[in-house]
Amino acid sequence: MTVLVVGSVALDSVETPFGKADDVLGGSGTFFSSSASHFVPVQLVGVVGSDYPMDKLAPLAARGVDMAGLEHAEGESFRWRGRYRHDLNSAETLETRLGVFSHFKPKIPAQFRNAPFVFLANIDQRLQLEVLQQVERPKLVACDTMNFWIESRRTDLLTLLGKVDLITLNDGEARQLTEHANLVKAARWILDRGPTHVIIKKGEHGAFMFTRESIFFAPAYPLEDIFDPTGAGDSFAGGFIGYLARTGDLSEANLRRAVVYGSAMGSFAVEGFSTTRLLEIGREDIERRVQAFARLVAFDAANLA
Repeated sequence: MTVLVVGSVALDSVETPFGKADDVLGGSGTFFSSSASHFVPVQLVGVVGSDYPMDKLAPLAARGVDMAGLEHAEGESFRWRGRYRHDLNSAETLETRLGVFSHFKPKIPAQFRNAPFVFLANIDQRLQLEVLQQVERPKLVACDTMNFWIESRRTDLLTLLGKVDLITLNDGEARQLTEHANLVKAARWILDRGPTHVIIKKGEHGAFMFTRESIFFAPAYPLEDIFDPTGAGDSFAGGFIGYLARTGDLSEANLRRAVVYGSAMGSFAVEGFSTTRLLEIGREDIERRVQAFARLVAFDAANLA
């Protein structure tokens, strides 16, 4: 199984209370690929400028990320500079320079078009819809969005909801999209518009997965050291989709396991700046953390009075 991801490949400069890093790997496509490639081969579609240090992507290529769909355009690469204060759930954007990303038009290589799993990372909803016109009957299509697109591309986003199987978004975005303060009502609103599954991420408070018949919750892993929350949501998506692709199993039980694998990958991502930690860990580290998640929520309901 393979996973196709279409998203941004950027350079980030990040400052947190615990340090700073300049011009490091960033972007939704990069974080997703760094996470999902622990499970399956990944096909990455994005764009970089003529100034991009391609050697920084070498570890991803070594891990099986196929970059045949990574366009090289003349001009400056997408750059983001942000700062986190002690509330690590929200970033203060100091500078965004879209560069060549502002003219990005995804072109899916022929050898990528039959990917069974597709993740439409956080890009303009019109571009996400264009991607769906270029792929061939994927087994599962998932998408992400953000507050900017919810406000500026609402009509396109509603069209997209009718064409995807699953959407991931955070709690603020879910409330903004649906105009429901209650997340259960917000999830029902989204489910009524097409997806069979809705994942609502709550940062350090975990993640919910909603279907029409059920609600599943996975807590965030309790960490002593958090260096950089940038890309945690895309790393979650990479673990979630990557695990589903590796197993090929879309049963409800396996989707629940995938949420835990996604949560595990998100927890690794925040332990270092950029993709550093994601590129250090191995399969045994991931399995140990998943088992730790299992112990975290295990209890004996039979002994309850």
